[in-house]
Amino acid sequence: MLRTMFSPMSLAPLIALLAGGLLLAHALFPLGPQLTIDFVSGAGLQAGKTRVRYRNVEVGELETLHLSRDRSHVTAVVRLMADAARLATCGTRFWVARPRIDASGISGLETLRTAPYIDVDIGAARTTCHSFIGLETPPVVSADRRGSRFILRAASLGSLQAGSPVYFHRVAVGQILGYTLPKNGQEVDVDVFVNAPFDRYVTSSTRWWQASGIDVQLDSRGFNVDLQPLEAMLRGGVQFDSPAEAAPPSHDSRTFTLADNRTDALRSTNGPAAPVQMRFRESLRGLVVGAPVDFHGVEIGNVTRIDVDNNTAHGGFDMIVSLNLYPFRLGRRYRAALGKGDGPGGRTLLSDMIAQGLRGQVRMGSVLTGQRYIALDFFPKAPPVHFDAKRAAVELPTVPNTIEELQDLLGDIVAKLDRVPFDEIGRNVDASLDGANTLLKTLNDETVPQTQSTLAFAQTSFAAARATLEADSPLQTDVRTATTQLRRTLASVNALADYLQRHPESIVWGKPSGQ
Repeated sequence: MLRTMFSPMSLAPLIALLAGGLLLAHALFPLGPQLTIDFVSGAGLQAGKTRVRYRNVEVGELETLHLSRDRSHVTAVVRLMADAARLATCGTRFWVARPRIDASGISGLETLRTAPYIDVDIGAARTTCHSFIGLETPPVVSADRRGSRFILRAASLGSLQAGSPVYFHRVAVGQILGYTLPKNGQEVDVDVFVNAPFDRYVTSSTRWWQASGIDVQLDSRGFNVDLQPLEAMLRGGVQFDSPAEAAPPSHDSRTFTLADNRTDALRSTNGPAAPVQMRFRESLRGLVVGAPVDFHGVEIGNVTRIDVDNNTAHGGFDMIVSLNLYPFRLGRRYRAALGKGDGPGGRTLLSDMIAQGLRGQVRMGSVLTGQRYIALDFFPKAPPVHFDAKRAAVELPTVPNTIEELQDLLGDIVAKLDRVPFDEIGRNVDASLDGANTLLKTLNDETVPQTQSTLAFAQTSFAAARATLEADSPLQTDVRTATTQLRRTLASVNALADYLQRHPESIVWGKPSGQ
């Protein structure tokens, strides 16, 4: 029986062939660095099949996939190609590209046709790293995009999320990258990115506010609806703007306050706030915290607090309203006279204005909502008051509003009407009516019959007098006859008087014969 002799030397040609093949493959296809990437889950990843891509170009593959020792994550061992070695820089981000549906849209649909792959976004650092922590979601902004990042500190996150837009004059100029909670846990830090060249409009005086959904305000100004862009309504968003007198760009200030709305954001753009107080004795129903303080149509402040104080001087309660005023909004000349706002110059100017009649008054802002506001105005006829300019907490004098004055006037009228003895007057009126009824009855029973008899007698007398005065009555004939005779007598007397005047001697000698 022939035995085949096996010798290790017979494998030498095969080993040399394999070594040469490996050397040739290494020369033709040089290998890059080996990286480890930690993912929360290995769903969709397969060793030897899952590829690594950068800008949709294959730059490596997944060699092995194993569970970590503490079983909290999986570690993917990735081999990059030699020409992709510069991807292994610190700051490079890796994530698994797979189909996703979220608020920002639909992505990764191409992996339905092929397979999930590991996507890469290269970092800007120059140092090399070999261990990375993979992302669970794709980054919102790629590392090579030009722009600036800012931190917005908000009281609450609201409807903001990664990928929400950033607007400047309602133009989308950036996106929200994410958010974190500070150590105190009282606020939320929102990380935003503004694309170049729009980031140059962000200055140290820039104001930021949330522009999410529909902003509906029902206050003393009435009913106001501010519709945001459709994308902001669906995904939330923020807006920013800079006042007209903006400061130059500041790259040192990267943290800003995120207000709830535009009104609150732009409220403190003109100088520091001056806290003051006002004391009212009237009802403040309808006045709420945040209500505006108006001066001739210009909003110069807002209400910050409303308290109740027991005033023992008049035995009642006073309403104490705390305000934040922004005097710098009153113009450039006023700012120059005011100085820093809390110095002697500002208090002296305020004292002079109070002497001229400056007072605070609660007024109705909207009949629809019933909301009120504080009005600062001059009342020259207001009684003088003592203003303590040295007092730490400045208290401005007030006057009641017109409605309250009308209510007081009506109250005085009602009090006076209450003092009128309507019951006694009614009893007197009843007695007078009874007397009038008795008088009328007497007239009907006694006076009226006697009056009728007198009228009948008077009519008889008038008829007799009429008969006497008629033209053919005897009395009238006798009167006419007597009158004729009287005329004749007067004519004879006149003739006699004329003859005696011409012949006065006839009185002695008589009338001559023949005459």
